[in-house]
Order: sequence, then structure tokens, then C-alpha cells
Amino acid sequence: MLLSRPLRRLFAAASVVAIVGGQASAFDTSARAAFVLDHTTGTVLMAKNADESLPPASMSKLMTLYMAFEAIRDGRLQLDERLPVSEHAMSYGGSTMFLNTQDRPAVEDLLRGIIVLSGNDACAVIAEALSPDGSEAGFADLMTRRAQQMGMTGSQFANASGWPDPNQRMSMRDLSLLASHIIDDFPQFYPIFAERQFAFDGRAPSNVNNRNPLLRLDIGADGLKTGHTAEAGYGLVGSAKQGDRRVIFAITGMDSERARAEQSEAIVNWAFRQFAERTLAEADTEIARADVWLGSEDSVALVARKDVTLLVPVTPGTTLDAEVVYTGPLKAPIAAGQQLAELIIRPEGLPEHRVPLFAAREVASGGFGKRMMTVSQVLFKRLQEGGASGTGEAM
Repeated sequence: MLLSRPLRRLFAAASVVAIVGGQASAFDTSARAAFVLDHTTGTVLMAKNADESLPPASMSKLMTLYMAFEAIRDGRLQLDERLPVSEHAMSYGGSTMFLNTQDRPAVEDLLRGIIVLSGNDACAVIAEALSPDGSEAGFADLMTRRAQQMGMTGSQFANASGWPDPNQRMSMRDLSLLASHIIDDFPQFYPIFAERQFAFDGRAPSNVNNRNPLLRLDIGADGLKTGHTAEAGYGLVGSAKQGDRRVIFAITGMDSERARAEQSEAIVNWAFRQFAERTLAEADTEIARADVWLGSEDSVALVARKDVTLLVPVTPGTTLDAEVVYTGPLKAPIAAGQQLAELIIRPEGLPEHRVPLFAAREVASGGFGKRMMTVSQVLFKRLQEGGASGTGEAM
């Protein structure tokens, strides 16, 4: 049968940090779509239309950058390698590095041109260098296939820059996943996203500043990419780190630069202030006991192999809902370290957290006397239950 243990029993059985919390104050974003992730624990803090495929504008440049980083890692591109600028790349308007066909910019400059200056022309130069047929369209096909491989199922690309196109689409969940990959997979390049200025060759004094409004604030922000088109509105893929925690978010559909900046700052402050990481139980500390059938002992201690740490709301007053679930009673023999149960923790307003639990020690099969005693106890109990349910004439 399926049995469970409430959280208060867990407290009684183990030395556990107090688990307090409640419903974190909800964040009512005005963005058309949003996704907020605690990168450190993998906890989704907010999702609004997060899987809707929308025009990503320049935020899709993150995919071009990721593929460029992969090419550098694999030796297909070198940071000091100089690339030609085609007529197609030079023809781009909007945010650019003001490249022309006489230029041969270094890959390192092109990366900064994309990250800091949001250069559409720089994206095209990288795309044509990595495309199997030398075209931006060919590279866009590679982007789509690579995104699918990475689990970004709501993404499709028609170009490398985010230039408006009905076939250029990404979801906020996909953009957050992509940001996580950039941070985790390429820490050597990630500091570029925090650079506030890049003056390429001194030729574009009007376009030297990073557009990310969070970089100017003292909130731990260090990336990643803004975006804006008439169709998409104003958007931002952002990340900030405070202490040991990192938060990643993606928003889109804001109606102004100011609204984008205010909303982004508010999301970062909310994510850090309303939630905290807590260690709820230490590794190898008894969390609960499971009943054992026909064993040398009647129960076995359940432990986690590593510390049970998760993100919880910090608003005081409500205990987290949790239970230990297993199918029992468990039949002996039981080996030490055998997985027997699962701890399920349900913080209000957050996804549930599941932790496998293991036998703290071996439980051997009971001897003949032990087995006979157990069987006798079961039979006696059943006889009692049968007698209680029978009928008889009152004396």
C-alpha cells in the first residue's frame, strides 16, 4: 500500500533546519511574456506565456553568439582571425558596427560588436563564415537545428540578427535556457556581456554603449541582451548574481525602453528578496522511518545522499507541505544504500521538489522465531478485526 509521512514527522525524526515560508508575493508583470529562473537551483519562479513563440528581435543574437562560441571552442574560428565583410552584411541597417566591404574585422571585435553594440552587420559576418554555403540563410538553418538539439522547441530562425521576419521566433523559456547555456558552457566569454562600452575603430561614436539598462545599477547584473522591433516591442534577456545565487529572466512586449528597464530591475529585486535558498536536511541524516516486513528490525531509517537544499519563499507564517512516500511495508532483506522512498516538498507557488531516499543501514531477514512472531501478530490482528465486524446477540 502507498504510505506517506507528513513534514512534522520528518522534523521529529531528524535534525532539520526550520522550514518556514509561504506564498511569495506574486509578481504581476506587464510584459507580454516572461520567464524567471533561479539558475542556481533550477527553480522556475515565474512563467507567463513562456512557451509562446514570439518575435525575439535582437535577443536572438544570443543564438548566433552561442554558435560562434562553439566554433571557437572547436577550433573552427580563432579570436584573432579576420573575416571578410560581404555586400549583404554591409547592407544591414538598424544597430551596426558600420562595417564596409573594405574591412576585415577580427572575430573578437565581432563578438563585442554583437554583444555590446548589437551589430546586425557583425552577425551576418559571423553567419556567413560559419554557414555551409556561405549564406546567412544557411546559417539560420543551422541555428534552428542546433536550437532543437538543445531543447529549444519554440525557436525558429530566418537570420542571425533578429531582423524582422515571420519565421524568426523564440519563446521566453527558450531564451532563458539559452542564457543558462552561455553562462555555464562558456564562462571565458561571459564577462564580455557586462562590458558597458566598445568603440570599434573609433568610427561609430553614436553607438558605443551597451543598451542593457541593468548594467548601470548596483544589483549584480552582468548580462545579457536587449531587443526591440516594432512588432516585438522592447525585451531583455537578463541575468544577475548576488552572493551564491544567480537569476536569469527573459521578458518581451514592453512598450518603451523605460518600461523595460523598470520591469527588469523590479524582477531582479523580487527574485532575490522574496526567495532564499535553504538547506532543509543534511546528507545521511535520518529523515523518516519506513516499516519493514519479516526483517531483523521492524523499521529502517531513510536518508538523502546529499544535502536537501532548495529555494523557498521567505514570507514567514506558513510551513512547507512535504511528505515521504513509499510502497510498504518493505520486505526484508534490505541493503544499505538501497533506494526505498521519495521525499516530496511542495513550496507554495513553486514547483514541487522530489528527493530520493535510501536505507541508512542494512536490515537482514528475521530468523524463524521472528518470522513466526510476525505472522502470529498479523493473524491475531485479523481475527480481532473479524470479530469486531461480526454480529451477535446481546446478553
